[in-house]
Amino acid sequence: MRILLVGINHKTAGVAIRERLAFDAQSSIEALHTLKSEFPSAEFVLLSTCNRVECYAAVPVDADPEPDTLVERLAQLRNVECEAIRPFLYVKLREDAVRHLFTVASSLDSMVIGESQILAQVKDGYKRACECGTTGKILNHLFHVAFHVSKEIFSVTSIANRRVSVAGVAVDLAGQLFSDIRNVPITVIGAGQMGELLIEHFRHLKCTDLTVVNRSRQRACQLAEQQAIRSVPWEQLENQMIESGIVVGAATAQEGYLFSKDDFRRIMPKRRNKLLLILDLAVPRSFDPAIHDLDNLYLYGIDDLGKVIEDNVRFREGDLEQAVEILCRHVGEFMNWFEVRSVGPLLGEIQEAFDRIRNAELQKFFSGPRRDASCRDQMEASVRGVVNKLLHCVVKNIVTLAREQSPSEAERFARGILDRAHGVLNDQRDNDSRCEGS
Repeated sequence: MRILLVGINHKTAGVAIRERLAFDAQSSIEALHTLKSEFPSAEFVLLSTCNRVECYAAVPVDADPEPDTLVERLAQLRNVECEAIRPFLYVKLREDAVRHLFTVASSLDSMVIGESQILAQVKDGYKRACECGTTGKILNHLFHVAFHVSKEIFSVTSIANRRVSVAGVAVDLAGQLFSDIRNVPITVIGAGQMGELLIEHFRHLKCTDLTVVNRSRQRACQLAEQQAIRSVPWEQLENQMIESGIVVGAATAQEGYLFSKDDFRRIMPKRRNKLLLILDLAVPRSFDPAIHDLDNLYLYGIDDLGKVIEDNVRFREGDLEQAVEILCRHVGEFMNWFEVRSVGPLLGEIQEAFDRIRNAELQKFFSGPRRDASCRDQMEASVRGVVNKLLHCVVKNIVTLAREQSPSEAERFARGILDRAHGVLNDQRDNDSRCEGS
């Protein structure tokens, strides 16, 4: 099997490009089913967030999809010209793909290093793939190790104590533009995970005039009740914005933008041209970027927040170095497992054969007058330690052979050792039979 990744993120492309390839929950499910149907022997997980779209795959060595094929399929699924996005895509294979996933899940590749939202998003993407039946032994193990790596990094380093979500940075920006944000009317569009995070951050700042608007009225009412804020129907969104000082978009339009520049040419006079701050955190975007040209209106998108983040977030260099060390150690351990997984049963048989050889030799030594020797327990423990050390050297050599040459060469080498071990066992049995016969 080969592990491969194709993706696009905030480092390689702006939001105008990323939103063209973005998948929502339903389109992710459809894409996973399509990929699995076309490539049944492969495994797939699709991750789509505000800052990245990535497809992880485990593919048989001599089977499709190749990376270029996977890029083409993803583009087709979003009705995007492949050549329009190809310059912004990255392809990672084997160890590089593993390292990238661990980096993403640990937030080390996030716009804000230390933010916790990305781990939940990775778990959601993996869970969706499991429910669609598109994962298997390789990606299951890979993603569970990624979750463990993230947990260890957040537990061992101080990154966890410094984490800041994109939602938190957005709220900080709003606080910089208003002298007292607590009494500013705020409307949050969207009641999903991002919308909920935004509301929690605003409430933490003691904001008293919060309203949530969502397409699903039931979900809006549920969130409003949980957070002790107001909710209004989706149909009243435009009127709600007329009364708001801050509008945060965390919901996408089904096609195009939720609001165009012409919409706001109509809205702003009704507001008597009072200052309006719009934070568009959705991908695809909710608001036409041209809105920013209007007077008394400030529009910031998710890419703009990256500049604020660079000014607001600092952490010790040692924390990052320690996190990278943890990550690299787990990458190595996973690759060891991945390279020798095909010879895993053989390693078990080799260990069993070594144990039988050891036990037979000890039994022969402690026979007759030495049966009840006082040193028997110590001798058995010593011999067991020597055999285990030898076995460790054998396993290490097999792993090295698999990584530096090929799993098939490692399997051939392991079978040779097992055959020799069986030969020793046969010789022991023959010697025992001759002794009994005499």
